[in-house]
Amino acid sequence: MELSLEPTSLLLLLFLAFITISYTLTNVIKNRSSTTGGGRVPPGPRKLPLIGNLHQLKSPPHRSLAQLSAQHGPIMRLQLGQLTTTVISSPAFAREVFTTHDVTFANRPVTAGNRILSYGLLDIGFAPYGGYWRHLRKICKSDLLSASRVGSFRRIREEAAADLVAGIAAESREGGGGGAVNLSKRMVEMTYGIALSAAFGRRCRGEETGEAYVSIVFGIVKMMTGFTLVNLFPSVKLLELVTGMKPKLIKLHNEKDRIVQGILDEHKQRRRNRVVNGDDDEEDEEDLTDVLLKYQQPGDSDFPLTDDSIKANLWDMVTAGAETSSATMEWAMSEMLLNPPVMAEAQSEVRRVYDGKSTVDETLLHELHYLKAVIKETLRLHPPSPLLMPRESSEACEIKGYHIPARTRVIINAWAIHRDPESWPDRPDRFVPERFLSRPMDYKGSEFEFIPFGAGRRMCPGVMFAQANVELSLAKLLFHFDWKLPEGVEELDMSESFGLAVCRKQGLVAVPVPRGAV
Repeated sequence: MELSLEPTSLLLLLFLAFITISYTLTNVIKNRSSTTGGGRVPPGPRKLPLIGNLHQLKSPPHRSLAQLSAQHGPIMRLQLGQLTTTVISSPAFAREVFTTHDVTFANRPVTAGNRILSYGLLDIGFAPYGGYWRHLRKICKSDLLSASRVGSFRRIREEAAADLVAGIAAESREGGGGGAVNLSKRMVEMTYGIALSAAFGRRCRGEETGEAYVSIVFGIVKMMTGFTLVNLFPSVKLLELVTGMKPKLIKLHNEKDRIVQGILDEHKQRRRNRVVNGDDDEEDEEDLTDVLLKYQQPGDSDFPLTDDSIKANLWDMVTAGAETSSATMEWAMSEMLLNPPVMAEAQSEVRRVYDGKSTVDETLLHELHYLKAVIKETLRLHPPSPLLMPRESSEACEIKGYHIPARTRVIINAWAIHRDPESWPDRPDRFVPERFLSRPMDYKGSEFEFIPFGAGRRMCPGVMFAQANVELSLAKLLFHFDWKLPEGVEELDMSESFGLAVCRKQGLVAVPVPRGAV
């Protein structure tokens, strides 16, 4: 998320519009603040009328919030426009949210944009906690994103990773040998290719339909990124028209819907043809659309999936899976380029394990212990969603003596937690993969010092999908190439850019040196 309060002219217009209603809004905020049931509210910085603490929220927000938390404590109360917000920045307080009060914080705050993109909150990301959401989670855990299902996409991953290696080698040769390549661009193309193939079928990858879908995704991400005025002042519906956000978003959503509905109709027709012809071709790989269509049959459950339900969840699968994977890969390569001994150790391991083989496949990935530590350390320093996905309290509760009113937005600052010196005493800001060799940790969210994918009931269900993408691709890049920075570049700019995942502000450009024939 990023603070998006430009252009200045819009702020002036907003200020003039608010002059007439500021008294009302201020009273609303005061009334909300006073409904604490007499309990102790979390500490926080002083706020201004109307805008609250917005003036203290800088970009990047996870760093800004970490600085504020260092002054006010691991649980902090902010007023962001009309939104009463609690920020959590320690493992102990995160545990309270994710375990002790998990049900209370099982809902997501809803924005106008999320409601549109999720077809009215029909996706697993934003569906209200209840029977329908539990049904979706069961589908994800037992079928859609299960270990066996992720394993079934092995050929898709291996082909995409092979194309990545071949494309890098070709681009480098075109530069006369030793030419630099834009790794970020190629990683995004690869991860979206995998996600599209897994979701819609291999025919979609790289075709015009897939390219159009990705173009729409980028347009939506650009519009939705950050703490926008529309979301910070949800009761001021005029902002949706003044900013033009809602009509633009609806237009992009309708374009996306047309593409996915067409794919859905093709899948339905293919299923009907199979029934008529008695054809059950096992070589025709089952994609995620096929999986979800199985749960559309009336009578199969109390919550048969509609077309809109399927389209909403496919949106989650494609965007979250692709963005998380590509961001993690580019940060991992960036950190290894900045830390040559780490790069050398990771390469040595990959080449030792796959010694005698012409390439890397998934059969021996489980033996790459150091590479797995590199990936975990990357996710510690560069979590794809550093503020995780926000929660909202469904009722008032108390966290370690602090009163949290109902309908309070809760932000978990994973970035700050991952750099907490009490949890990570050995150089918490340094890239040291070895810490995960001596301190084994997983992605399940059971150890609250390390929560790159969240924790509790609503943690990210696609961890295995992203993990498989990242491990294979990085192993191939390390096996087939040595890597160095372009001539004249001594340090990498590690500035961040915000989208569905936090990625590099400047694309990662590096020089591949092929190791043997590629």
